[in-house]
Amino acid sequence: MFTGYQHKKRVHERYKIIGFISSGTYGRVYKAEGKNGRVGEFAIKKFKPDKEGEVQYTGISQSGIREMALCTELSHPHVVHTVEIILEDKSIFIVFEYAEHDLLQIIHHHNSNQRGAIPARTVKSIMHQLLQGLVYLHKSWVLHRDLKPANIMVTSAGKVKIGDLGLARLFYKPLHSLFTGDKVVVTIWYRAPELLLGSRHYTPAIDLWSVGCIFAELLQLRPIFKGEELKADPKSKAVPFQRNQMQKIVEIMGMPIKDRWPLLTSMPEYGHLSSLAAGNPRMRAPQSLEHWYETCLRNNHWPKASSPDSPGPEGLSLLQQLLEYDPQKRITAEKALLHPYFSIHGKPLESCFEESKIKYPVRTVSQDNEIRSSSLPGTKRSGIDDHSMGRPVKRLKQDG
Repeated sequence: MFTGYQHKKRVHERYKIIGFISSGTYGRVYKAEGKNGRVGEFAIKKFKPDKEGEVQYTGISQSGIREMALCTELSHPHVVHTVEIILEDKSIFIVFEYAEHDLLQIIHHHNSNQRGAIPARTVKSIMHQLLQGLVYLHKSWVLHRDLKPANIMVTSAGKVKIGDLGLARLFYKPLHSLFTGDKVVVTIWYRAPELLLGSRHYTPAIDLWSVGCIFAELLQLRPIFKGEELKADPKSKAVPFQRNQMQKIVEIMGMPIKDRWPLLTSMPEYGHLSSLAAGNPRMRAPQSLEHWYETCLRNNHWPKASSPDSPGPEGLSLLQQLLEYDPQKRITAEKALLHPYFSIHGKPLESCFEESKIKYPVRTVSQDNEIRSSSLPGTKRSGIDDHSMGRPVKRLKQDG
């Protein structure tokens, strides 16, 4: 259970720092072991001040405050557990349970040296656990807003846990529209089409699109929609239309149409859609998601027919419902758990490593084991190494 704010406890009295894991815009993350009666391994995130280096202390970022407030209220087996928050010398430390892996690390392991596809049973277990955590978040009125493989932790026991709530927001009666507070959310490759088309109001459906992208990546071992991100104008702060990312989606999904998505024409960036096909021969005859899926099955030597060793036609059905253009028709996390994909051939494995002989490498931890407040390397908010609760810094870039 969360033990509350600790005003007089010091980090080194409670934890032995094993080494440095990662750094990002909002702080540094360390691996630690408990001491003085505290048992287990932990990830400790040290937040830096909002404008570190100035003479006057300015506090920590709004994102950091938001993350800490949400973490202390949430408790679920498939959401990374917050152990405690410690205040020490104007510094704030948030202590999490430690996870030895994340999905990006697992995908990268299968990609390297052509180790082959992630076993179908493993993928099904990962998806089932991920959706359980997401059902809990959405029932708690929390949008994650940055689901991607690097933010999905996996323990050594094969338990999947949603991590990194730095962009999460409560969506129950917000004081302002969510767009007003954060104009850019979700790493570009996992960003839903309604966000790409400039919607000012969005729902938990954006998280389900991200889950669909994660599902596809677990199957293909690379992002399904790998676009290039245009950065906002530093002067005007205007958010540009992400033409390349939308194009990557349309090349596989086909062009969205009003008959299938009635509110499409009301999207602020709707006018840009007609220009996507200009000069692009691939857009004149786009493949379909079904074609993409069949190619994926063939490349991974999975049988097309329903089988425990293949995602099968049920996998395609679930993927289609997750990657539905119209957010109002997109399947919810709760309904996704009831999809036949999870019931055919028996229940999903409770541990995603069960029945698997694959040994995944442990997380890289450097011997910089001093918790300090030196200058932190800045990284983009959507980057893999951004306050990542336990993923290596120089391992694999995942940034749209």
